[in-house]
Amino acid sequence: MKSKHVPMRTCVVCREKVGKRGLFRIVRTPQGEVHLDAAGKQSGRGAYLCGQRACWERALKGKRLDIALRATISPADRAQLQLLVASLESEHQSI
Repeated sequence: MKSKHVPMRTCVVCREKVGKRGLFRIVRTPQGEVHLDAAGKQSGRGAYLCGQRACWERALKGKRLDIALRATISPADRAQLQLLVASLESEHQSI
């Protein structure tokens, strides 16, 4: 029996290749909003981040996420993502 194909994605910061379900997807919607896509199916330009805290910090402080999403992330969207990281960090050990 053939094993099921697992789509692979790359973290935009550390460049580690992982199965799609093992990464967090950040999406820029057609309206220009940037937020976490929990289901991984929302339409728009997506970028993937692994669960390492250092990757999230570098993505939010630097321009890597802006480049991957091909847009400048607004300060409000950036602050919302930082709050999300803080809440995920309290729930899980990997972020």
